[in-house]
Amino acid sequence: MRAFFCLQAEVAQVALFLLSDRASYVTGPALVVDGGQSSI
Repeated sequence: MRAFFCLQAEVAQVALFLLSDRASYVTGPALVVDGGQSSI
């Protein structure tokens, strides 16, 4: 299996989303930012 490492910008995009008004209905889930690796 090939290792995949995310970019800092990809993690930052998730953080910026959570800080935005668009995430106003997001209430405490665990968001996994791993490029889908945990679903394998």
